[in-house]
Amino acid sequence: MADVELINISKRYDDEHEAVRDLDLYVEDGEFLILVGPSGCGKSTVLRLIAGLEDATEGELRIGGEAVTDRPARDRDVAMVFQSYALYPHMTVRDNMCFALKVAKTPSAEVEARVEEAATMLDLTEHLDRKPGQLSGGQRQRVAMGRAIVRKPKAFLMDEPLSNLDAKLRVQIRAQIGMLQQRLEVTTIYVTHDQTEAMTLGDRVAVMRDGVIQQLGSPAELYERPRNLFVAQFIGSPAMNLVPVDLDKGRLKLPFCEAMVPTSLGLNGESRRLIAGIRSESFEDAALVGEHSATQLQFRVEIEVLESVGSEQYAYFQRPESSSVGSRGDARGIERLEMDLSAPIVARLDASSQIRERTSAELCLDATKLHLFDPTTGERID
Repeated sequence: MADVELINISKRYDDEHEAVRDLDLYVEDGEFLILVGPSGCGKSTVLRLIAGLEDATEGELRIGGEAVTDRPARDRDVAMVFQSYALYPHMTVRDNMCFALKVAKTPSAEVEARVEEAATMLDLTEHLDRKPGQLSGGQRQRVAMGRAIVRKPKAFLMDEPLSNLDAKLRVQIRAQIGMLQQRLEVTTIYVTHDQTEAMTLGDRVAVMRDGVIQQLGSPAELYERPRNLFVAQFIGSPAMNLVPVDLDKGRLKLPFCEAMVPTSLGLNGESRRLIAGIRSESFEDAALVGEHSATQLQFRVEIEVLESVGSEQYAYFQRPESSSVGSRGDARGIERLEMDLSAPIVARLDASSQIRERTSAELCLDATKLHLFDPTTGERID
């Protein structure tokens, strides 16, 4: 096991596309770190740079305190699990799992012991003499994981290992990966575009965009205190609701109500346009709220669509026309940040709510749960 450190790492291709820019990242020994972001954000490139499958244009890479920037992949002592499994179809499960050990001339007795241990761990013992074509997608992914485990590398690198599985299998294998990592205590860097995987698996999560880490922290930190609008919308399902608000000397004028600005933000003397972020669960059905607190805002909206998923309901309502971005300067900032401020607002309500579709309803919102962002830079206001 070992820590992994990337120092000012950049990767530029021949066409001058910069996939990774000045990236600094430290992964502690035994940590489970998730790299998450949309397609093309550079997360898989980072993984390939660590594995030695890509050469860094600039910067330094250390594994276990040793500089490995110029070392070939075979000398870095890391094991990679690919999205496509990358199994040898003509070999049995046993041979696939022990192939790298035999190439390294590991003693036969040790090879057998490691394969049996990994097979037991992954519930593959009865499949050891089968070939990949005889296995399900979930079983093949476990074989790929077993092949990595038997090597006992310094670090595991996983590149979207669950993306080829159906929803039920993803949940099962995701849980197995989490338990395995805790049991093995091996430094693991895991790439995904699925923020549910990121939030449930990682000790820490790095959200990437355009080759740059936007925020690095625990899942709770990213959810509760997103650093900018991109992280706010990327982390969480449904995505955070964004609404333009007018700040006027201590009061926030939302499209559907007004709220006092917390004095801790130091904005009481200002008047300007901001963007408020509201998590869907911050709304409540006013009929189910007992005694209202001083920070509880109540307002009436027209419910357009109501989706019931058993344990909860999602109520969609349109924002008033007055919520459109006001000035041309604001509009340019929003366009640059690629934020859609015209989408319906979604509220996550209790299953016992009696609110109905295409009717008027009273909702509540706790003003202390508002997230405020600068509309030009997209940065959080703290």
